[in-house]
Amino acid sequence: MSPSVLWRIALVVPEVHAPAFAEAVGDHADAVSTFELEEDGGDWLVEATDQSPPDEARLASRVAVLAEAVGIPEPKLIIERLPPIDWVSHSYQGFPPIRAGRFFVHGSHHEGTVPAGSIALLVDAATAFGTGEHGSTNGCLQALDRLSRHLKLPRGGRGGALDMGCGSGILALAVAKRWRVPVTAVDIDPEAVRVTQLNAAINGLTGRIRARGGDGYHTRIVGQHKPYTLITANILARPLARMAPMLRRHLKKGGYAVLAGLLNRQERHVIQAHRNQGLRLVARIPVGEWTTLVVKR
Repeated sequence: MSPSVLWRIALVVPEVHAPAFAEAVGDHADAVSTFELEEDGGDWLVEATDQSPPDEARLASRVAVLAEAVGIPEPKLIIERLPPIDWVSHSYQGFPPIRAGRFFVHGSHHEGTVPAGSIALLVDAATAFGTGEHGSTNGCLQALDRLSRHLKLPRGGRGGALDMGCGSGILALAVAKRWRVPVTAVDIDPEAVRVTQLNAAINGLTGRIRARGGDGYHTRIVGQHKPYTLITANILARPLARMAPMLRRHLKKGGYAVLAGLLNRQERHVIQAHRNQGLRLVARIPVGEWTTLVVKR
């Protein structure tokens, strides 16, 4: 594949205005995203990429008008051409095999052997989140490895496993392979569901992964298989806290939940939200700036 040329558009604005500026620059780009820079309620980075040179004058004018409308100083607008990169090869080179407990996560480009005694998961860099490289995913895999040493999951009917916000499906794959049980996997993003189904097929787990799109715990298939002995939810801190009551209602007594997608400084908020629902913290696994929590009902 020939190298791709991309243009980057970036600016920093207060959190409350990030969606408006993302929409403003997103109209001129192929993709746009927003990232928190500091504490909650602080500044956010709005960043977009485009394969065509952006109309700098039009963008600058639009940003200036929006800044005046919301009453903030005009943010500095960065427009730059990124160096040509073969993005597929670059993704593969940046995704070496990963060890997380007994799990060995690798891409299809891996030419080496799988270590003896490990549980291999083939997951390529894709359009859905989750390759094991990210601290939150790595922490979840470590948590699942530890739980598998004593936790038993039923092989049929209710009381099995649920992967809430499945992304690439990597956690559902890990549970299905380690416990050899069916796993319900749900995500609000249709692309995540597609990637999960694809990864299930690649790993020979099509018959064990029930991947569906839907609105979290309100998704029909989620209710059909509750209560669960194991729930994984690698999402974000605020949704995790907000969904704590629903998690408790779907988690079997004595069951465990693996929670991730939260920064170290956010763990107290997430822990308290689940303690308020009668769930007990049994483990915390920090990986860099990310923390994975394990709670038990």
